[in-house]
Amino acid sequence: MALFKFPLLLFLSSFFLHAALGEIVCENLPKDVCAFSIASSGKRCLLETYARRDGKVEYQCRTSEVIVERMADYIETDECVRDCGVDRNSVGISSDALLEPHFTAKLCSPSCYQKCPNIVDLYFNLAAGEGAFLPDLCDAARTNPRRSMIQLMSSGATPSPIASDSSTSFIGAPASAPM
Repeated sequence: MALFKFPLLLFLSSFFLHAALGEIVCENLPKDVCAFSIASSGKRCLLETYARRDGKVEYQCRTSEVIVERMADYIETDECVRDCGVDRNSVGISSDALLEPHFTAKLCSPSCYQKCPNIVDLYFNLAAGEGAFLPDLCDAARTNPRRSMIQLMSSGATPSPIASDSSTSFIGAPASAPM
């Protein structure tokens, strides 16, 4: 029963937050709905950390400079977060996840790829920033998961725990995901 109440509470709180503010402003979103949300301005929200004066680390939702062309005023559903294998508590996003066969399988699954355009658009642009085409990666992941990883790595992507300049080059990527 508690599992049913949390998504309903999350939906209602986002609805009331939107109704009270009249628009979605990333800096006003709670941390548990920040990642994978899009402000009224059409800019993506992202979760960042900052150190308080006492040395403790806190999270805050910020507006990025990444503009989503066909969406605004959007808070991603828990169903899409689950089906796509993403984590709302992730700080920053990197194309490195595309190198993980388990993640790519979830991202390319029909329940994600066909029903969660916000997340697919984000990873489509991340892949494009690495010189890869997400539909091709998904085709390769379905037929040969190892081949899709090799294809992405041959485009110049390298797995690393810290996002490099090349993994953030999606910001200016003109490509847009299939809707």
